[in-house]
Amino acid sequence: MTLRTLDTLGSLEGKRVIVRCDLNVPLRDGIITDDGRVRASLPTLNALINAGARVVVCSHLGRPDGAPDPQYSLEPVAQRLSELLGAPVAFARDTVGESATEAVASLEDGGVVVIENLRFNPGETSKDAAERGAFAAELAKLGDVLVSDGFGVVHRKQASVYELAELLPSAAGLLIATELDVLDRLTENPERPYAVVLGGSKVSDKLGVISHLLPRVDRILVGGGMLFTFLKAQGHAVASSLLEEDQLDTVRGYIAEAAERGVELVLPTDVVVAASFSADADHEVAAADAIEQTAFGASGIGLDIGPETAARFAEVIRGSKTVFWNGPMGVFEFPAFAAGTKTVAQALTEVDGLSVVGGGDSAAAVRQLGFSDDRFGHISTGGGASLEFLEGKKLPGLEVLGWA
Repeated sequence: MTLRTLDTLGSLEGKRVIVRCDLNVPLRDGIITDDGRVRASLPTLNALINAGARVVVCSHLGRPDGAPDPQYSLEPVAQRLSELLGAPVAFARDTVGESATEAVASLEDGGVVVIENLRFNPGETSKDAAERGAFAAELAKLGDVLVSDGFGVVHRKQASVYELAELLPSAAGLLIATELDVLDRLTENPERPYAVVLGGSKVSDKLGVISHLLPRVDRILVGGGMLFTFLKAQGHAVASSLLEEDQLDTVRGYIAEAAERGVELVLPTDVVVAASFSADADHEVAAADAIEQTAFGASGIGLDIGPETAARFAEVIRGSKTVFWNGPMGVFEFPAFAAGTKTVAQALTEVDGLSVVGGGDSAAAVRQLGFSDDRFGHISTGGGASLEFLEGKKLPGLEVLGWA
């Protein structure tokens, strides 16, 4: 089976098209701090507008626990979408109630409405299939067709992602099609050398992707908080740095498998160690095998890869033809501990081949550090979905669209 795409839906002129986007953007005091996901939705929305569809945009935002919560309202997103589209975008103050029904009924061809946060209704994320189905049936009354374009949620069996796609004629939007094309290039005959850069806080979050990619890649670079579990697995003391003791044996197994397969496992040779977890903490660079020998002793906390490691990582990245990066190299939110992440991001912009930033914190990091999206081959809108795809898992939101 192949993915159903927009061209399988026929003429959409005059039809009410529900578009399940992922507009889960970060907000601070009601202001969007990173509109990357909103901008990623534009190609599909513009295609539908130009086709004369009546566009009903739906999404989740945050985790409001199944009840209305003003801090998670999609109204700021609707306002930003209007600015980006250069046209009015209506906003419905509920999901399937009177406001949504009236707003959709008022749409003209090419018009757009955003309905309120789907997760204000407990049926969206319910673990009970019947509850999800009931909410999906209410949503289905608002449209004639579903275009699923929220890649960041395709790994979740949720009402608007799965059950709604069973109730209405459905297809993937342009964003999902693009994401799948890129991920397919990462897993099927990637151009070599192929390097995977993994960071973030926990090894346990990356176990599946390490296991699935080890037979497929040439190099794996490990940074972020997860590096300390690797160092400990090699017998090095890591002071008070983040450590998953229960993953040590698993990591030793990966180290052995990498050696057996001839995969180059590039681990840090130096680390930035701080006196405490704070933006203004005293810090110094230590060799990776001498973390407890800083002025902070056993209380020191590793918060970034060191400059020597960052330079080595950058060299490996620039020498690769395919690079996938998921997870920052350190606590990039603190300027003193952002250098490793910034060096890796810069190296990705210099790859002579395909460079992919795997969504989530990595996408947030590159934007916060001043890199524009167009400097990378692709920035994924779905960190968790990207990882699960690369782990070889079946994603329900794709299977329901014909992907197998």
